[in-house]
Amino acid sequence: MTQTEDHLYIDRILQGDHEAYAFLVNKYQRMAYTVALKIMRNVEDAEDTAQESFIKAFQKIHSFKKDSKFSTWLYTIVYRTAVYNLRKNRISTEQIDEDITQNRSIDNENPFEKELNQEAQIIHIKKAIDSLPKLDSLLVTLFYINENSITEIQEITGLSVSNIKVKLYRARKKIKKQLITIVASK
Repeated sequence: MTQTEDHLYIDRILQGDHEAYAFLVNKYQRMAYTVALKIMRNVEDAEDTAQESFIKAFQKIHSFKKDSKFSTWLYTIVYRTAVYNLRKNRISTEQIDEDITQNRSIDNENPFEKELNQEAQIIHIKKAIDSLPKLDSLLVTLFYINENSITEIQEITGLSVSNIKVKLYRARKKIKKQLITIVASK
């Protein structure tokens, strides 16, 4: 389904075909849940947040402007709902580090690749991502797994482009360090 197809389903919803929304929910539910889980860090809260976000998106579908991707708009709702729910539940959130440093590329050489089979690599990478601070974990997931652009991530989170790049750079360094430690311990 392309962006244009998403817009066709949205048009159907706006014309009263509320069942068309099920197609959008099915398409985006996994990533909406993932975004919520990266922030909430609790399965039940993430499920509730994702569901609440889909309800909000449905109620506000008339305000969606078709000049952007539906997924970006939806993930923005999920992100904001999750952050609001964290604050509402008085769960402490981590402050965003506003220090801007140079964005450097990480060596393309991955020593753990030679040592671990693909399945083990995936498990260790997921653990490394999950061990990151909530926001960093979300940014890595949006950028590398969901393949959102920096601009789309900026729309979703409200962070500056430079802050996103710095956080991604630091997250990659942390993940790489953890993976090298895993290989060294084997």
